[in-house]
Amino acid sequence: MKYILTILIFLSIYEIKSQHILNLRERAKVIDKIQDERINQLLPKLMDETSIDMWVLITREYNEDPVIKTLLPPTWLNARRRTILVFYRNLKRNEFEKAAITRYNFGKNIPSIWNKEEEPNQWKALNDFIISKNPRNIALNYSDHFALADGIVKTDYETFMSSLPKLYHNKVVSAEKLVIRWIETRTKFEMDIFNQLVEITHAIIKEAFSTKVITPGITTTEDVVWWMREKVSNLGLKTWFHPTVDVQRSNNSDLYAFDGKPKFDVISPGDLIHCDFGITYLGLNTDCQELAYVLKRGESEAPIYLSNALKEGNKLQDIFTSNFKKGETGNKILKTSLEEARKSGLNPQIYTHPLGTFGHSAGTTFGMWDSQDGVPFNGDHPLYKNTVYAIELNTKVFITEWNKEVRVMLEEAGYYGADGFRYVNGRETELILVGK
Repeated sequence: MKYILTILIFLSIYEIKSQHILNLRERAKVIDKIQDERINQLLPKLMDETSIDMWVLITREYNEDPVIKTLLPPTWLNARRRTILVFYRNLKRNEFEKAAITRYNFGKNIPSIWNKEEEPNQWKALNDFIISKNPRNIALNYSDHFALADGIVKTDYETFMSSLPKLYHNKVVSAEKLVIRWIETRTKFEMDIFNQLVEITHAIIKEAFSTKVITPGITTTEDVVWWMREKVSNLGLKTWFHPTVDVQRSNNSDLYAFDGKPKFDVISPGDLIHCDFGITYLGLNTDCQELAYVLKRGESEAPIYLSNALKEGNKLQDIFTSNFKKGETGNKILKTSLEEARKSGLNPQIYTHPLGTFGHSAGTTFGMWDSQDGVPFNGDHPLYKNTVYAIELNTKVFITEWNKEVRVMLEEAGYYGADGFRYVNGRETELILVGK
């Protein structure tokens, strides 16, 4: 009895620790710190790397450029009126300036330099600043292939160009490369936070895949989905996509991965359960898929054939992440990994995407579930360090005892940095057991 009490106390402490969520005021302090570091330390380096002298962001309230989400002060929920931000970098003189052509300071990090009483025309105030700096180039957020880098709307682009002196027109360039690098690059402080986000995500999944939530034979997959949504809401967090929960079992021939069919099902003993779940917190996102087994009466462990199937999934993860190399494109890494996996006897699919400020973020893309030969443009982007990915993939494994294939679907946040690849907060190597 004493041993059981000790375990229960430990579990309660773990849950409190892993799901301790900052209040809104404390979150604002953290976001301010993140933005200060990113704007004042990271951004000048990225502007140097991409050879951009001036970056101009133009957006309007309720019709925001996606990049504004990465810069919004924690006390601003949207842009205000027409918001214009300008970042200027002079590498030779080691100068870096930030300016908001707005009625208000843009939070603590970007001061407003526009006095409307002295210069009523916002576009004229912007042009005066541009002319005073005489940059080599002026980068705007437009892109043919990357949605997150294509944030300037038609009317703002046309108004900007018509108001800009013609002498400067040939200096206007796409900010595509800078936007991608800005969105995909993580700082050390962000990675400390990311670890906690993934820990919270794992803890919610483990709780969802337990008898606290699931009563075999009664609880449905949809019940678990909505429990997860309510759990996240009660913690004061958000999900960036509606979770899914599905099952595979011996008497069901459907593979629930991408068939488009409803996932509603009653969870029963002997089921292999799968979830796809992610949260948004402190300006970052998680994306996680894990598997659980529902114990039958008299069982204390999952059947060995299902445990071995999970190992096949782990093997595919290892093959894939071992091919991460700075400068290689996502398409090349995808091709090499699939070839190696097939040679080792696996039946793989890889569809890994960048993860961070956005769930499906900007950066190197490694296939899509329906594009296993590579992804044009997004897959041609090279791999950089200090970036995070949802290591999303699956391998089909034939289960003799079930006389069918199961799809081992896994997804974990992984970080590629100076020391190579690592998982942000571990990965699933053992099936979660419902009813343990």
